[in-house]
Amino acid sequence: MRKLVIFLTLALFMLGGCSTEKNASDEVPALLEVAINVPNVTQMNENMVIEAEVTQGEEKVEDANEVKFEIKKVGQETSEEVIGKHQGNGIYSIIKSFPEAGDYSVTAHVTARSMHNMPTKNFKVE
Repeated sequence: MRKLVIFLTLALFMLGGCSTEKNASDEVPALLEVAINVPNVTQMNENMVIEAEVTQGEEKVEDANEVKFEIKKVGQETSEEVIGKHQGNGIYSIIKSFPEAGDYSVTAHVTARSMHNMPTKNFKVE
């Protein structure tokens, strides 16, 4: 009888730890999404706006820790990094001109809310 009481007590403790209720802290946050807005083609030596629209779920991210744009001419090893300025409404941007024609890529390095996302988009300078 004593063994049965001990067994039932242990079983109750173990089952109590297997609760199916979810705490708010158990929810997985929405992923950090970054959309790069850049023209497909731009002209040499003309100012071009490069934007990153940062969202998490339906929410515009206004508190990014860092938004950095890495710009590289395709085929070259070196790149240039420029810190984006917060424009509001989840938009971070830079203004850049290009002295050489060619194919380029821009990678937005975004860190916000303990997440990181780094999409890349290509464009052409004529």
